[in-house]
Amino acid sequence: MMKRLLALTALCFAVHAQAQTAPAAPPAPVSAAKKELVKKLLQLQQANFDVLSRSIVERPAIQLMQAAGQALQTQVPADKREATGKQIETDIKKFVDDSAAILRERTAKLVPAIFGSGLEEKFTEDELKQFIAWTESPVNKKFQQLLPDIQNAFMQKLAAESSPLLDPKLQALQQKIRTTLTTAIGSASTGAAPASSPAKAGSK
Repeated sequence: MMKRLLALTALCFAVHAQAQTAPAAPPAPVSAAKKELVKKLLQLQQANFDVLSRSIVERPAIQLMQAAGQALQTQVPADKREATGKQIETDIKKFVDDSAAILRERTAKLVPAIFGSGLEEKFTEDELKQFIAWTESPVNKKFQQLLPDIQNAFMQKLAAESSPLLDPKLQALQQKIRTTLTTAIGSASTGAAPASSPAKAGSK
């Protein structure tokens, strides 16, 4: 299913690029039947669009989790690692879930504008029916050929539009993780033997 979605992404961006390079022409009226076919096709792929948008959120979250894991192993006392790790994991999961909801909303606006308009302008009703049926058609083979470059174009566009929405939330999450780690490390230092105090003072 993902392969088919990415193929659809490729084709839609390809026709969008062709529209930019071709001489401008008055848009032809789009029939109600074609609009319904496009709407149905986009609805069938909605779950895959959500996967694409969620991946934008999960990338920085995975990086944060990896960095936090290293800090847990090297800086947090063994008896506090499990509880601290669970708290950080909960915070990261909340960030991913909240941000994914934001991107679902953004994706819902981008998909009709980019995918929908490209399909309406460049493909016939018969071709749209082939997409929905996902038969082994020449159109579907064309999708596969155009996949790599156009998928990247879509992801870059979505990432650029999501950055202003997600950056404040990501920064807040980073700060919360730092506070969690600092609290765990600080409480361990408080209970340490007096001999460790000079080392702490000299570290500044």
